[in-house]
Amino acid sequence: MSRFWTLMSGLHQLAGPVTMLLYPLYASVVAIESASKEDDQQWLSYWILYSFLTLMEMLLQPLLEWIPIWYDVKLIAVLWLVLPQFRGAAFIYNKFVREQVIQRYCPGIGGGPGTGGHKSSSSPNGKLKTKLADLITTKKAS
Repeated sequence: MSRFWTLMSGLHQLAGPVTMLLYPLYASVVAIESASKEDDQQWLSYWILYSFLTLMEMLLQPLLEWIPIWYDVKLIAVLWLVLPQFRGAAFIYNKFVREQVIQRYCPGIGGGPGTGGHKSSSSPNGKLKTKLADLITTKKAS
């Protein structure tokens, strides 16, 4: 019976890296190579959320040490984000991240108020692109 628990413990320890890193890395490469934009959104959203989760975990580490099931809760949450049946990462991005970040802090991109869903040349992003293009063409001409 102790070998069984040793095996289960090892599988439990492997589940996190496989679920949180290996499968998403593989799926991200597949998404990049596909023509569909929908899977790109899912995996870019996943990496944004995973980075945020990792940052919060680093900041809250002293508190999380007191929660004995934190790893299991995190694993279940990441499974929901990763599994294609749920598309949790795209859901969270569309419902919360896009609404809060894009519309509040970057209204000139991604369909914020007054843009009609496209990037405006008068937006800060458009001005930055123009400045970068001028810089690159100036460097090449020299």
